[in-house]
Amino acid sequence: MTIAEQIAAIARDARSASFQIARLATTVKNDLLIAMADALVAASETIITENRKDLALADEQGLSPAMLDRLMLDGKRIAAMADGLREVALLPDPVGEVTKMWKRPNDLQVGKMRIPLGVIGIIFEARPNVTADAAALCLKAGNAVILRGGSEAFHSSMAIAAILRGEMQKAGLPQAALSVIPFTQREGVLALLKQEESIDLIIPRGGESLIRFVVENSRIPVIKHYKGVCHLFVDAGADFDMAERIIINAKTQRPGVCNALETLLIHKDAAEEFIPRIAATLEGLQVELRGDDRFRRLAPTAAPAAEEDWYAEYLELILACRVVDDFDGAVEHINRYGSLHTEVIVTRDYHNAQRFIREVNSSCVMVNASTRFADGNQLGLGAEIGISTTKLHSFGPMGLEDLTTTKFIVYGDGQIRL
Repeated sequence: MTIAEQIAAIARDARSASFQIARLATTVKNDLLIAMADALVAASETIITENRKDLALADEQGLSPAMLDRLMLDGKRIAAMADGLREVALLPDPVGEVTKMWKRPNDLQVGKMRIPLGVIGIIFEARPNVTADAAALCLKAGNAVILRGGSEAFHSSMAIAAILRGEMQKAGLPQAALSVIPFTQREGVLALLKQEESIDLIIPRGGESLIRFVVENSRIPVIKHYKGVCHLFVDAGADFDMAERIIINAKTQRPGVCNALETLLIHKDAAEEFIPRIAATLEGLQVELRGDDRFRRLAPTAAPAAEEDWYAEYLELILACRVVDDFDGAVEHINRYGSLHTEVIVTRDYHNAQRFIREVNSSCVMVNASTRFADGNQLGLGAEIGISTTKLHSFGPMGLEDLTTTKFIVYGDGQIRL
C-alpha cells in the first residue's frame, strides 16, 4: 500500500471506531484514563529511553533551545502527563449534557445536547506530551483521534501511544480509536488533510510554519493559532512589586512556550520609577531588552526596537518594551500587534481592569496574573488539546467541551406542521 492508501485506511478505521467510543459510559472512559495514567508512570524508563533517541537526533539537527525544551521528557514531566489524564478522568463528562431546553407554542419541547465531534486529527511537532493529552481529552469527549507527530518526537510519541493503546486493548476497546501515523514523511500529512469524509476536525500544534502549512492544505476545518505574542501592561499606579514578580514569571519561567511574555508596555506615569528597576532585574536574569526611545532613555543598555519586534514571538529570553501615553495607547498597541493569545494588565484601578477585560480582543485577558496561566490545565480544563485564536468554534485554551458540538433534540406528542 502507498502512504496515501495507508492513511485513508487509518482514517476509515478511526471513523468506525468513533461510533463505539461515542457510546461509552462515563465510568468506562474514566477507568480507562486512570489505567493509562498508571501505565505511563510504570513505563517511565522506557519512555525516557525512547525520548533520548529523539533528543540526540534533535541536537544533531541543531534544533533551537525552545524546541529541545518542548521535546525533553523526564520522570517529572511523565508524572505530569499521567496527572493530566487523572484530572481529565475527574472532570464532568460533557457528552449527553442538555445545555438548554425550551417549549414552543405548539407544545414541542426543543433542546440542545452535547455530542462528540467524531474523529479528530492532531498534527504536532517536538511535543511528545501531546500524545497523552490529546488521547485523554478526545476519548473522554467520546471522539476517536489520529495522531501525527513530527520526526523530532517520533520515538517518544510512538512509545507513549503504544502504552495507551495497550490499555485500550485490555479494556476491549478498538485501538483504531487512538491511531498513530507510523511514518514522518510530509506526504503523510498531505494525505491526512484530504480525509474529509472520515475526519471532522484538524488541530495542528507546533510552530507557525507548520500551522500555516496545515491551513493552506487542509480540506478539513482547522483549529489554529499561529503564534503567541503576549503582552503585559503596567498601568499608572500599579503595585511595582507585583508587576515585577509577574513579569519575571511570565518571561523567564519557561520562555520557549506560546504563553510566555513577549512585549512589555509601561504607562508613562510609571516609567520613571519602574523602568530602571525592571530593566536591572531582567538584565540580571539574562533577558535581552529591546525598547523604544522612551524606554531606552531610562534603560540605556537596552537595544533599539524595530517595527518587527512588536510582532515577534521570540520564544527565548528577549523582551520588547515600549512606553505608552495612557490606557488607550496600551489597548491600541495590543489590538494592532497582538496575536489574540494572552494579554495582562497590572493595575490597582478597578475601572481600568474592567475596561481592559472588555476592550482587549484576545482569547485570554487577565488582571494581575502571569500570562503563563493561559493553559487548559491551569484554568481548570484538565490537559488541553490546544489553543485557538480563531473564534469558530472555540476561542482560547480548548478542553473537553470544545471537543464536542451540540445537536437539536425535539420531544413531541404527535404534532405536525401546518
